[in-house]
Parts: sequence; C-alpha cells; structure tokens
Amino acid sequence: MTTSAIERTRSTQDLILGVDVGGTFTDFVFLQDGAIKIAKRPSTPDDPGRAIINGLTEFGWSPEEVVHGSTVATNTLLTRTGAPTALITTRGFRDTLVIGRQARPDLYALHPQRHEPLVPQRWRFEVEERISADGTVVTALDLEELDGVLDRIERTGVRSVAICFLFSFINSVHEAQAAQRARERGFRVSASYEVLPQHREFERMSTTAANAYLAPVMTGYLDALEARLSSDASRDVRLRIMQSNGGSLSAGSAGRHAVRTVLSGPAGGVAGAFASAESDGFPQAITFDMGGTSADVALCPGRLLERTDLVVDDMPIRTPAVDLHTVGAGGGSIAWFDPGGALRVGPQSAGADPGPASYGTGTQPTVTDAHAVLGRLRPEQQLGGTVALDIDRARRAIAAISEPFGSVESAAQAVIDVVNANMARALRVISVERGYDPANFTLVAFGGAGPLHACDLADAVGIPQALIPSSPGVLSAAGMLISDITRDAEQGLHVAVDPDASGRINALTAALDDLAGQARRAIAEDGYDQGVVIEFAADLRYRGQSHELTVSLSDGFEAESVRDAFHVAHRERFGFASLDTPVEVVTARAKARHPGHRGDITLRQEAGGSEDGRAVVTWHQPLDTRILPRDLVVEPIHGPAIITQIDTTVTVPPGWISAPLPSGSLLLSRETRS
Repeated sequence: MTTSAIERTRSTQDLILGVDVGGTFTDFVFLQDGAIKIAKRPSTPDDPGRAIINGLTEFGWSPEEVVHGSTVATNTLLTRTGAPTALITTRGFRDTLVIGRQARPDLYALHPQRHEPLVPQRWRFEVEERISADGTVVTALDLEELDGVLDRIERTGVRSVAICFLFSFINSVHEAQAAQRARERGFRVSASYEVLPQHREFERMSTTAANAYLAPVMTGYLDALEARLSSDASRDVRLRIMQSNGGSLSAGSAGRHAVRTVLSGPAGGVAGAFASAESDGFPQAITFDMGGTSADVALCPGRLLERTDLVVDDMPIRTPAVDLHTVGAGGGSIAWFDPGGALRVGPQSAGADPGPASYGTGTQPTVTDAHAVLGRLRPEQQLGGTVALDIDRARRAIAAISEPFGSVESAAQAVIDVVNANMARALRVISVERGYDPANFTLVAFGGAGPLHACDLADAVGIPQALIPSSPGVLSAAGMLISDITRDAEQGLHVAVDPDASGRINALTAALDDLAGQARRAIAEDGYDQGVVIEFAADLRYRGQSHELTVSLSDGFEAESVRDAFHVAHRERFGFASLDTPVEVVTARAKARHPGHRGDITLRQEAGGSEDGRAVVTWHQPLDTRILPRDLVVEPIHGPAIITQIDTTVTVPPGWISAPLPSGSLLLSRETRS
C-alpha cells in the first residue's frame, strides 16, 4: 500500500472510497480527512467483493461512502451465469430475440456461429394484446391468459420475468398491467416501458431481457457487499455504483437497472482521465486505459462523448454509455501462434489467477513478461506494492515462443509490437475512422500498463504528445471518487422538425418536462434532492435515415435551435449536413446530475523511493537507460529512461522527453530535432 498527498479547495472530513475491480488488480483511492491514500491488491475473480473487504481490513480504512466500478454485469453476460429468465411478449413475437435483424457479423463465414438467446424458447411466452403504432389499443390484454402464463412460469421455478409488448413505449398500459400482476405473485419483473421506452423492437426486447437476466445477480452481489461493508464498519455505509455513462447511482437502483452498469469500470477511467486532461489544459484528449485483461480507448473532443448502442457478446444493449472501444489487449494478454504460424497476443488473458509468469505463478508468455524480459519492468520494483517480479520465470515463459525469432529478447519485442498494433488499430477506429485527426489530440495513458505503451502508440498513430496523470494505475478508481451522481430518463416519440417550423416543439417540450420530473424523482430516491441540475438531449435524424445521433439541447427547445444543433452534430460526425431535409426527433432524454467531487482533488505521488540509477534496457537494441522514481522527476528527462512508481511504470523511449507539470502529471513529447 502507498499513500499520496492531496490538494483540496475546501476542508472536509470526507470518508469516501473509490474502488475499481479489474481482471488482475483491485484499485483503491480513499479520501479521508483531507488526504488521499491509494492502494492496489490482487483481484479475487470468484468473488469480486472479497478483494474490497480484504483490502479495507488490511489497510485499516473505514469509509462512510463507497463508489464501486463493477464488472459483475459484464462478466455475467459473457459467462452466461445470470438468473433463469422468462419472457412475456405480444402474440407472434416470441422469436424476436432469435430473429433479430438477420445481420451476419461474419459475412463470409460458411458456418456462422450464433449465441443462444438469454431466454430459451421454452421460457418465451405469448399473450393476446395489441397496441397500434399511434398508441391506440387494438386488442385489450387478455388477463385470464396472462394469469395462465404466469402459472406456467411459476411451475418452471423461474423467478425473473421480462415483459416486452409491441409499441408499449408509446402506450404502456398493457405492460403496466402485466408487470403489476407478475409482481403481485412475487416475480422480479423488468418491463420494457421502464427499462427502455424506445422504438426498435429487437433492441428493446434484448435490453429488457438482459436487465431481467442481470438484476437478480447484481442485486444479490450488491446487497451482500453493502451488508459486509456496514458490518465491518459497524455503521451503514452508502454504496454507489458506476454507470456505463460515467455517472453513479445507488446500489439499490443499480440492482434494479443492472443493464446500465455493463461498462461500469471503463466508464470511471474515461471520466477520471478526461478530468485530469482538462485540468492540465488538454481538453482535446484520447484516453487510453490498459489494464491486465483489456485496453479501452475513448475520444474526448473537449467533452465526454456518449452512445446508446452497445453490443456485448453479440447482444445489442441500449443504454447511455461513455463512447469507448475495447480490445483484448492487457498486461496479462497471452502470446500464441495461430495455425498459420503468425504470432497473436490476446484476447485470452492470464488475469489475476494464475497471472503472468513474472508474478511467480503463471506459466504462459504474456505482455507483462515481455516487458520484464526487455528490462522495462524492474526486478527491484513491486507491482502494485505487493507483487515481486520473477524475471527468470518470465524469460522461461517467453523462451517457449522464441524459436522463430532467434532470441528471447527478439520474441519479447515481437510480443510488444503485436499488442501495440492491436491497440493502435483501436485508436484509429475512434479517431481517423470518425474524421478526427489524431495530431490534434493528446493521448492520456493510464491503467497499470498504459504508461508502458504510451509513446509507442503515439508514434504509431501520429499523436504528438502523451499525458501521464500522477497516479495512473488507480485513475479509474479516482474517476469513480469524483463521479457525479446521475439518473437518466428517456422516452421514444416521433416529432418532425420541419425547416419552416417556428417556435417551441410542443410534443418534445411536453415529453422533456415529464422526463425531467422522472429524473428528479429518481435521483431523490437515491438521496440527492438538492443541487440537482437537469440536462436535456434528443436522438435526432434526417427524414429517411435509419440511424440517429444524440444531440444536446442546451440551447433550448426552439425548432430552429434543435435543427441547428443536429446539423452541427451531423457535420461533425459524418462530414456533411443536409440543411433542407426535415429533421425528426425519435427519443427525448433528460439527465439529473448531482455534482460529485470533480475538481476537488489532485493526486500526487508521495516523496521517497530509490535513488537515480542506470541499467541496460532493450529498445529494439540494448541501450544504457536511466532508471529513477517518479518523485525525482523535477525537470525534463530525456529518453531512454524508465520512471517507476507504486502503481505503474512509465517508459520514455529514445527520442522522447518527459516533463513534469505543476499538477504532478508528466507530459511526454518528441525531442525537437535541430
């Protein structure tokens, strides 16, 4: 464990913990009496909460509030270990989950493999009811048939039920009736008009089924964790969970709306990285979070970008989320040869158990082992303050794949080159492929492994500089600590915004007023009814388009301002705007936001550490390299250099300079050639 100093603009007696459970390490950032303490300890994949409780016990911390980034929802979907779930839908639509949109993700696959839906056919039920596209009741819900269906579900032993009727997002009367009857019989219900009241039947049903599948697991995990936290602290501890959109909500709400947490952990990292970049004067940022299992990248053109169309293990999930791209490239990613003899790295990972070979228990070659072999991870440094590196074991692991490369060092460099290529491709997806020039951005590298690769990736993609926050290895947990408390409300509707329209759009205004009330009530239920700000947005498209963009309505609901905001967003995203084409609103959105601790804290590494030294490190060739702890970086450092700290290692390759900033961050840039 290590601690770091803190600068605060106000004096408080806060006892708040931000904790990020990753695939390899669990990161802690604890705010206590005006000081920050940071720590890392190995994760416990079989029970993620155990690492949190064990850490608090080991460190002697007693928080009053815990903000938690959870991978429970994501892992439950990926491993198909959710609650047995039944589906009740309109007659004729029970196979929507299977039919989907008939899309083929692998166009040329002769034998395409499809994942089984979360709800098997035997648990998908239909009832007689029909509502038209304009919300008119065509056929009343057959309550007697519904009761029979609930009887059949009861006999199966399934206790979680998803309800999704046709056009219920326009008129929810039938879904509300069905949900009430099911809840009266003790079922845990996820109704689409509560989970996702939007158009597109398949996505709405898929998201509702996912929520029903996840909610019992998430609720059980959070209830148990909250009880353990309060028991150990001998008082009630408030538990908040990160949402996919970078805000947090109460544990109770997270259990009911589990599908909103599928990107819980990565969202905290993006929020923390953007806050760090903005405070250092680099609002045009590309965030790069590399942990033990995966790497997450996000484009922040002066703001956090959100999206609503996620795909998790081939399942469409509609929920507000930070717009990021993930690849299976982490410090624990395993190197292997494909049938053609090409070297691959990931997506399989050694994780926390057994971990990389250099951690002393693993045997397979990983990215971490490659860095250890090349001398970029130092044997005198304990990773996370707890893991001593076994360099000999790392060499044996890399030696197993070294024959085609001629030496262990060449094989290690090949592993680094391959994983860098994978991550550079991800950076291009979110920048170049969207019309953004990477040369106009700063790469913000964090996570335990991110600063090891920052300069290589900046070179590969054409980014001029990289920013390393002061405590990058725990930045995701810090992002959770400073996250705002948010609650979202949305409603599908269809409103035309014609070019000659004038004044406020009445239907949109009425919908947004209603949604603002819903969001306020929801955040008040979480205990935040003061200092709440409401933000409005809408999903807009040109008439005839089949896709839409989420656009902020901060300039008001006047028809002209709505159209202008969409034209700007469309030109920014696609490079053109069709000024004479009518604009349509398809979804109205309201977000209630209560400010967290953003802007209050600045993490700094504490003084101390070993003295300045030198060693031979391989940078495609062996070079005499300066080795120094981060607290000794008080002036620009010319590469090659290795900067060590408790939560990560920063590499400064030849031709690069590392300069300290007043905030404690490091700015890495290329040397100017004379």
